[in-house]
Amino acid sequence: MRNSISENEIQEIAIDYLENMGYTHVLGTAISPDGEHPERQYNEVVLLTRLRDAIDKLNPEISQDAKEDALKKILRTDSPNALINNENFHKYLTEGIDVEVRKEDGIRGEKVYIANFNQPIQNEFLAISQFTIIEGNNNKRPDIIIFINGLPLVIIELKNAVNENVTIKSAFRQTQTYKSAIPSLFTYNELLIVSDGWDALCGTVTSDWGRFMSWKI
Repeated sequence: MRNSISENEIQEIAIDYLENMGYTHVLGTAISPDGEHPERQYNEVVLLTRLRDAIDKLNPEISQDAKEDALKKILRTDSPNALINNENFHKYLTEGIDVEVRKEDGIRGEKVYIANFNQPIQNEFLAISQFTIIEGNNNKRPDIIIFINGLPLVIIELKNAVNENVTIKSAFRQTQTYKSAIPSLFTYNELLIVSDGWDALCGTVTSDWGRFMSWKI
């Protein structure tokens, strides 16, 4: 018989683990429009000020106009197809964003980077709980969202292992509900993690249940 553990306790354990890895825990209620330190509207999934600060930090030689152009590309969704938008963003994240910079000898192409893979310490890592998202008539609040440089790259969904009617697959189904209810979040998603406190699986936005694999730490 497994010892009892509640969903709230699972979330606290996950947050403690992330904090020990160097993530800063932030309550979504604190940075909501009516919170103590508002940073966003409920329909916004990107922490714009943090992203702009990261772009400035990682691209000191790029002109302000070019950095603003890169920011607009990140926030713009060019396709009604969520997967295409996700693919486009993935390229921005891994390859940088193409911008034009005016130089003395003419206009040149440059890259604006939104993450530093060579020196991870240069990035900002946040684990945010109670992050409410309102899109259309849908109001959802994933358990934990990991933000890197203001971008919501990882969604963690947790379920109560004590409840025999709720399994780790229930957490997976919840992520699929999010995909249809709050699709803007999935423009930026790189990884989905589901757990019941005993087992953890991970997949991507395109993974069906059979392709969620054990999360090996």
